[in-house]
Amino acid sequence: MVVDDEESIRDLLVMGLSHHEFTVEAYASAEEALAEVGRLAPHVAIVDIMLPGEDGFQLTRRLRQDPDLYILVLTARDGTQDLVQGLEGGADAYVVKPFELDELVARLRAGLRRVQKDVQTQLRFENILMDDSAHRVEVSGDPINLTAKEYELLRYLMRNPGQVVSKSQILTHVWGYEYPGDDNLVEVHISSLRDKIGDDEKQVVQTVRGFGYRLGG
Repeated sequence: MVVDDEESIRDLLVMGLSHHEFTVEAYASAEEALAEVGRLAPHVAIVDIMLPGEDGFQLTRRLRQDPDLYILVLTARDGTQDLVQGLEGGADAYVVKPFELDELVARLRAGLRRVQKDVQTQLRFENILMDDSAHRVEVSGDPINLTAKEYELLRYLMRNPGQVVSKSQILTHVWGYEYPGDDNLVEVHISSLRDKIGDDEKQVVQTVRGFGYRLGG
């Protein structure tokens, strides 16, 4: 969960973190974030201090009700008082703008390991099992061979079961946010993936016409 009133920062974090295989939702205010936190159940919250209405310090205290949530505070101010207030309010880490994306990602991953809420290594959907630690996929107990991009595509879908993802979202998550984009590339890989998992009736990887694809319904 990203909460920042600067659209450019939100866009940067959504694209950058998605490229590093985080699933990201972004909000412009504390009120918007609080309305969705129950549904989203995030592992990580990145909170800007200078928010309209309820500020980041207040939001951090509310989010801290979840002891397993890793909270990283972003601010353009680097004063000691802000640092202390943020950490005492429940933040786990503090990053000053402007920041390097790689450093922020490293902090998030280290924090996730500490709270033991890292991305699960085994994913299952119906008769498909993905063991991410072993880089192995089984269908009904039988291993199947996927190309690197087919594997990343299936992993993205399995991490978002039942959710419709667009072709542009797939390109961002699987090929990287700097990829120029080609809808046919997605269609070809979806078709190949269906063949390999035995999805002849297109009931597992479903096409949602005009929107994109989803895993199951």
